[in-house]
Amino acid sequence: MASDTNPSPGFKRRSFLGALGSTAAAGAANAQETPAAKSAPKRIRAGLVGAGNRGSYLARASDQLGKDGEDIEIVAVCDIYQPRRERVATRFRAKEYKRSIDLVNDPNVDVVLVATPDRLHATHALEAIRAGKDVYSEKPVTHWQQFDQLKELVRAVREHKAVYQMGTQRLANPVWRQAADSIKRGSIGKPVHVQMGYFRRGDSGERGMPIDDPNAKPGPDLDWEAFQGDAPRHSFSIERFFQWRMFMDYSGGPCTDNNVHFLSLMIKALGLDFPSRVVALGGKYVFNGSREVPDTFDMVAEYPAGLNFVFMGTYANDVPVDTVVRGTEGTLTVKDEPDGMVQPLAGVTRRPQGLGYGIDVNSEHLRDFYRSVRTREKPQGDIELAYRTQVLLIMAMRSFMERKVAAFDAAAESIVMA
Repeated sequence: MASDTNPSPGFKRRSFLGALGSTAAAGAANAQETPAAKSAPKRIRAGLVGAGNRGSYLARASDQLGKDGEDIEIVAVCDIYQPRRERVATRFRAKEYKRSIDLVNDPNVDVVLVATPDRLHATHALEAIRAGKDVYSEKPVTHWQQFDQLKELVRAVREHKAVYQMGTQRLANPVWRQAADSIKRGSIGKPVHVQMGYFRRGDSGERGMPIDDPNAKPGPDLDWEAFQGDAPRHSFSIERFFQWRMFMDYSGGPCTDNNVHFLSLMIKALGLDFPSRVVALGGKYVFNGSREVPDTFDMVAEYPAGLNFVFMGTYANDVPVDTVVRGTEGTLTVKDEPDGMVQPLAGVTRRPQGLGYGIDVNSEHLRDFYRSVRTREKPQGDIELAYRTQVLLIMAMRSFMERKVAAFDAAAESIVMA
């Protein structure tokens, strides 16, 4: 589930189309092959699994795209917590489901939006794909302990030729397409070192998750067993249910909640495959209490092509670092902002290129998914990018938890700890 709840400044269609040529052209640039040859529905009927904060946003954004002419309708809502399910279903006059398997098997549902806790992402995505649906799933693709489920999901998407979109919405920012083009043109020579980071002050993203009802308890309106999925069993806890991002059984903290956005961008921009080795360090240096996930997390990934990828971050201080790609002939600095800049450096010569795109990346990432459902072209956050990104996350989390170096055996598609 995404941590960004406030969308970027409003999307200005004219300026976006002027910059990129056309939305269709941008889509064509992302299209590498046709996932399936099934006919696209005239109206796309979406079912939502997970009606919390992020799921509610996906429903609203999809509904708005429908009103803007995309012909999309929210027809079904599933959540294991009845008040949330009822609230979203009522707003969109959608059918309510207690069980996700029933929603995905509804013949009136064409696509499934997954916005449940991390531990359940793969379960719901697999259910939907096996039922013949296309899937938009919030990141991360799976929980960091679910490597086998990750590979199972990748196989299912490939076999069913489904459209799968990983919910890393910053992929919709054209700043990154320009950065990728600059690198491919050889503007910095061979990339050898990447520096990125995510910094903020406070743990509101975890401890600040809203508690709808402090008196909530398991029963007909709250399915605690379903919430836990394949996680170790615990007695019901208000914190575990409503503020699940604080706990390792359901989340991975900064690495899988925030870093994933930026890691996926750079993996795509550089065309990176799987890392050869990953090491990660961190801990709870500031925020303690019942919180289990770290507030500070640094990682280094080594790639076979001869490139090191350093990602830094803490929730104790919000002073940022630049995103920098250092090459043998220059340096590329990328600012992931609505008014971001790509700044190629040839030696010491700085050539800033202002982009000035004021787009809502959340909405545009959804639009890209729905376009792919219609055209059967690959979305910008397709399953192959999702797979490479998630392997990096899992390796980093295992390194952190086990205090070892994680190595990837590409031939066996396995992770080895040493």
